[in-house]
Amino acid sequence: MANVYSSGLTDAEAEIVRRIVAGDLAAFELLMRRHNRRLYRLARATLRNDADAEDALQDAYLKAFRALPQFRGEAALATWLSRLVLNECFGRMRREARRQNVMPTLPVCPDDEQMSLDMDPMSTQDACVPDQAASRAQIRALLERKLDALPVDFRTVFVLRSVEEMSIEETAASLSIPEATVRSRHFRARQMLRESLAEDVERLGPELFEFGGRSCDRIVATVLARLRQPARP
Repeated sequence: MANVYSSGLTDAEAEIVRRIVAGDLAAFELLMRRHNRRLYRLARATLRNDADAEDALQDAYLKAFRALPQFRGEAALATWLSRLVLNECFGRMRREARRQNVMPTLPVCPDDEQMSLDMDPMSTQDACVPDQAASRAQIRALLERKLDALPVDFRTVFVLRSVEEMSIEETAASLSIPEATVRSRHFRARQMLRESLAEDVERLGPELFEFGGRSCDRIVATVLARLRQPARP
């Protein structure tokens, strides 16, 4: 089969896309597992809610599966997926804003808010040092709350640059904004975080919005189950 994809894809990615388009769900599972952590963090940074982020990511994956036959690799696969996830998140935010304008919601009691993300104590070395593990969990929860308080435009740039360690070029392509805007928003986001926490933000960045194996498995299983359901007439 001739290669119809442009230089935005590696040979390995082009092969995965071809397999998915041919109906290979195992190839799509591989794609999801490769991109799950980064895309979940992007959705979580945008929506500020674990459950909403998982739902948005699942729906974005379903849209990606259906849209892949038209994908020709003009952009990198990771960039294309990021845009799908962001479009899904922003669509949900717009719908929620319209819903609240029609029917305002009651304030949420702080005790009911999920202030930190689940940690798997058996999957980290810190589980052997309870005091250290508790301290790191508290710091991480504090940093996540501070990130959640940032405006969404700054929050998403910060997560992609400082947490996912994406380049300026990759971040700009994922968000469809100029590179200069990425630089200014990232700088401003860092300023808005307390200076005293800057060092901890950099050190603990890879642990923010932790996406454990159980979450990965749940998203993959849900998407595959939905794909296997009979098409509605």
